[in-house]
Parts: sequence; C-alpha cells; structure tokens
Amino acid sequence: MKALSLFSGGLDSLLAAKVVLEQGIEVLAVTFETPFFGPERARVAARKLGLPLRIVNFTDEHLAMLRAPRYGYGRNMNPCIDCHTLMLRKTGAMLAEERADFIITGEVLGQRPMSQNRQSLYIVAKNSGYPDDIVRPLSAQLLPETRPEREGKLDRRRLLAIQGRGRKMQIELAARFGIADYAPPAGGCLLTDPIFSRRLRDLFEGNPRCSVNDIELLKYGRHFRIDEGRKVIVGRNERDNRALEKLAGPGDAALHVADYPGPLAIVPGGGDQEVLATAASLCVLYSDAPKDRAVKVACTVDGRELALVAAAAAREEVKGLLV
Repeated sequence: MKALSLFSGGLDSLLAAKVVLEQGIEVLAVTFETPFFGPERARVAARKLGLPLRIVNFTDEHLAMLRAPRYGYGRNMNPCIDCHTLMLRKTGAMLAEERADFIITGEVLGQRPMSQNRQSLYIVAKNSGYPDDIVRPLSAQLLPETRPEREGKLDRRRLLAIQGRGRKMQIELAARFGIADYAPPAGGCLLTDPIFSRRLRDLFEGNPRCSVNDIELLKYGRHFRIDEGRKVIVGRNERDNRALEKLAGPGDAALHVADYPGPLAIVPGGGDQEVLATAASLCVLYSDAPKDRAVKVACTVDGRELALVAAAAAREEVKGLLV
C-alpha cells in the first residue's frame, strides 16, 4: 500500500504522514516549487521522517492560475483554494505513475477560516478531479469517508478528529511521535506577504506578460514605479546588489554612482533619457554621495556605457513612486 503525501514540511504535513506510516503504509512526499515558495522546508522535514521526496516545479501552470484564480485571493495575493486544487490535481495525476493508492494532506478542518473550512475542503477535493482519493488524516473522522477508508486500505478508527485553529493537539501528537523540531506554522509562501503582494500586483498591471525573471526581481531592493511601463529597482544592501546584477538581463539598464559607495539600480527593459535620469537620481539618493550637488553616475545598457550626471532625488517626492 502506498500514499502520496502533499507535503509542505510544516508540522501538519509531518503529522499526517506519520499517522499513515503508523498503519504500515508506504508514503512518498510530494512538494511543489514556484518562484513564490520552494522545497527547502519539505527537504528538511522529509529527511527527519526518512521519507522519499519528489519535487515538482509547476511554475507555468501556477502563474496562469495566479493571474485569474477562480476563487479569488486571500488577504494578499494568495489564491489558496485554487493553489491547493492545482497541487492536488497534479498529485492525483501521479498516482498511476507512482503506483500509489491514494493521496494524503495535512489540512485541518477549520484551521484556516477561508481555505480550510468544510466547504472549501470539499471544493478543493472536487475540483482536483480526485475527490474520493484524498484523505485528510488529521481531521478524517470529522469528514466524509473516502474510498481508501471504505476499501480498508486505511483504518478510519486510527485517523484523527482535530479541528480549529489551536495547535495544542498537534504539539502533543508531535511529542508522542518524537518529532521535536519543526518549522513554524506561518511563512513559506511569498504570496501571503503584503509587500511582495503589492509589488506583484503592480507588476501584473504594468507588465501583464511578465517573465519569471521579472518575478524574481520583486524579491530584492526598493521598487519605484516611474510610469505604466517602467520601474526602477534600487538595491538596499550588498546582497541586493549582487542579486540584481545577476538577474539583470539583455536590454536592462544598470546604474551605480561612479565615485562613491552605493546601490546598484536596475531599469528592466531600459528606458529613454528621462527614465534613466530618474533612475540616476534615485541611485544618488541612496548612495554615500553628497546630496547637495550633482555627481557622476555610470550606466550600462547592452554593453554600452553611458556617463550621466545627476543630483539626489528629493526623498519626499519619491515616496509616491515607491511600490
């Protein structure tokens, strides 16, 4: 007997896998990767349980869903219902390939008011295309019986009836299983971050055909929207500068103050003289250059070097440009 576990690496997915392992069932952990979340937590957690882990990158399908999720977004840009549906659909498609019998998840009834209420759990399972193959071991006794339970592949009596937002029962269960070190329940998905979500929304509006590289750029620096089609990204520290330099592509403009320490600034897609002048003034503002006079700013576009002269932008004026 074998189960595919939709596996985030958080405590609930650890416990769900452990509950099923206790019934002598083989478990293959499946985790998903996009620019918004990665497999790091899942790798660590799977290693602790000795689970094999399959990492699936589904960036293209996830981005298509993210632009227009059927059930909308959460508080930020997190389309949790549509995202979970897509993950379960992809996992269900692996059942035959992996010779697995059913799918398990770490979802807990009522833990998240919008995406883990009874109706949402039903919608996610139904729309995945595998409604009778999905078992939620932590809340199974509170949910309708599924095919694996009816067929005796799982003993329903040994599944659980956890519900609500509290974590007491999970923590006690973890102690009983000897699971002492696990990731905190929050975090892991950039789409729940308000600042990143604001930048992503701005990117979708300013560049509907944006690339994965454009999304990666959202993770670094300060972002200034200059006009509908152009923005400037200014590094905040050396880490940002290195990342921006690495992510800058053909046609992008890269600027830095010539004679003073300071940030790297990127203009994705480049820009006309006015845009580059604005980028240069932002670069000077966040550098160590004097703020009372113009200084030299070096600009490179497609291997061509331009020498600009700019004074620092007024801090109060650029607040309105900050994304």
